[in-house]
Order: sequence, then structure tokens, then C-alpha cells
Amino acid sequence: MRRSESSSGRPTIVAIAARLNVAPSTVSRAFNRPELLHPDTVAAVKAVAEELGYVPNQLARGLVSGRANAIGIVLPDIANPFFPPLIRSIQRTSQEAGLSVFIADSDGDPERERELIDNLGPQVHGIINISSRMSSTALRSIADSQNIVLINRDVADMSRILVDTAPAIAQAVELLASLGHRRLAYVGGPSVSWSNMSRRKALLAAGSAHGMRVDVHATELGSYDEAWQLADVLRDSGATAAIAFDDVMAHGLLNGLAARGIRVPADVSIIGCDDTLTTKTQPELTTITSDLDATAREATRVLLAHRGRSRLSPTRTVHGSLLLRGGTVGPVS
Repeated sequence: MRRSESSSGRPTIVAIAARLNVAPSTVSRAFNRPELLHPDTVAAVKAVAEELGYVPNQLARGLVSGRANAIGIVLPDIANPFFPPLIRSIQRTSQEAGLSVFIADSDGDPERERELIDNLGPQVHGIINISSRMSSTALRSIADSQNIVLINRDVADMSRILVDTAPAIAQAVELLASLGHRRLAYVGGPSVSWSNMSRRKALLAAGSAHGMRVDVHATELGSYDEAWQLADVLRDSGATAAIAFDDVMAHGLLNGLAARGIRVPADVSIIGCDDTLTTKTQPELTTITSDLDATAREATRVLLAHRGRSRLSPTRTVHGSLLLRGGTVGPVS
């Protein structure tokens, strides 16, 4: 039996329908709305589709509803090594559910972030917004009209997945205290970052509990270059240890201190956060690690579980973290 084909030579739903003696609409439903058909019919359609080499056109399927068969990811800086592992896990989980992923970088600009979400929203089934820079009020207004899950942004009445670094920061401060450190520095990340505010608060609380002085050094962007420049301030401050907002900034401190002849950890101890450096520093960085794969997968599953509903139910899930000791921490000399 000769199969029906498109002008490009690829098999079509018409070919599958002809083989099974059913309407093409039945074949379409087997892929788009299988819950409307008997399971045996769905199985038969997919068996013939596999035999003929038919691959559903995800984009064309999305045109029926006005939405691509995809979810969106909005984040502030795709070049930051914290984000690619999250993107990879979201993409894998989405692919397992038959969805594609659209990625948009806001460059840390809350107005640009809102614009990206407004543009993506009508085209996707939902959005995962990572480390949002928008106000809580603006985010809640978005959640009223579309499905959105937050990662590392704690907004009441929204669905969010958080990485809690406070326990590991407390571990880090306890370790430093046991090594004789009494004056610490926190080299902060992006000024509008929820994670930055959360980590600074945790460090100040842990430092106070151990009777330590904690100096806070704020930055605007939380960049490698800003941390490198702060090496001068750290050298002159009298602090014997520093905890950086993330590993990128810790790396900037390490290199900035080395350029000034300051030894780590003999002169100053350094601790990073997020465990994201793909290449090892020398000495190997002490950092805080968490399961980013689990965080991303859970956020994706929450979104996919509500596909087709008008609004996500508010949920708040917290994932923990651990101190990963390397060679950049030592006793006060």
C-alpha cells in the first residue's frame, strides 16, 4: 500500500488515517488530546506513526492553540555559570514531556525582564523565571494572568523553588571561628538580587552568633572585576576571611589578592558560593554547593503539572545546601 505523503516526501497524518481507516482528526487528537480517545486507538495511531516514520510537528501543533509547545525561561545573565546547569535540567525535563524551551536574557534589567515575559507569555505554556529582578508587586500581577514559577525569588502567593544557603553559610562561619577568625568580610552580589540579600542576612546573623565583626562590601553587578578591585579594600580592612556572593566573585578575589602579593589561605581565607566553577582554582576553592538539577527539575514539573490551568497554586519549596571544603580556608596566622 502506497502511503500518502506531503510535497516534501514526509509521511502525514493523512497517511496514518488511511492506514487505520479513521479520520485525520482522530490521528491529530492522538497526539494533541489523547485523553479524548480510547487508549487502544492512541496506541494504534502511534504504532503506525512509528512504522511510517511520522514525527509530529511541535510548532504546527502549537498553532492550533496559539501557543508553541514550549515553556519559557527568563534569567538575568546567561553568561553567569550558575544558570547553565539550571537551563540544562529544565530543558531535559521539558523534553521528556515533549516540550521545547525558549530562553531569554534580561541582562539584569527589571523593565527588560517584564517585556520579555509579556512577549513570551502568549507563546508558551508557562514561564520559569530565575533570580528575578522585578518587584514582588509586578511578579504577582503577572501570576494573575499566566503560569509562572520562580527559582530563587521568594514572593508570597506565588509558586517558587528556593535554594537556602543559610545553613551552609552558618557552617562556613563556624569553621572560620574554629580557626581563629574574628573579622570577616562579605563581598556582595548584584544589589537587587534576592539571593544576595538572603546570603548577607545569613552571614550577619552567623557572625553575630560567634561574636565576629562582619564588614559588608556591596557591589552593583556582582562581577569578577568588581571583586578583583575589592581586593585592595579587603587587604586594608583587617579582615582575615571573606565570603563572596558566588564563585565568580570568589575567583575575582583570589586573583586580585594574588596580584597584590596576598596569599590564600595563609593571609586571607576565601569562601565562595554555588559550586559553579568548571575549572579548579589554585588552591581549590572552598564553596557552598546545592543540587541545582533537583531545583530545576522540580520547578519544571510544577509548571508542567498545571499545563492548561489558568493559574498555578501558590507553593513554596526549599532546597538545602552544604559547605564543600577546599584549600582556600586556613587558620589565622
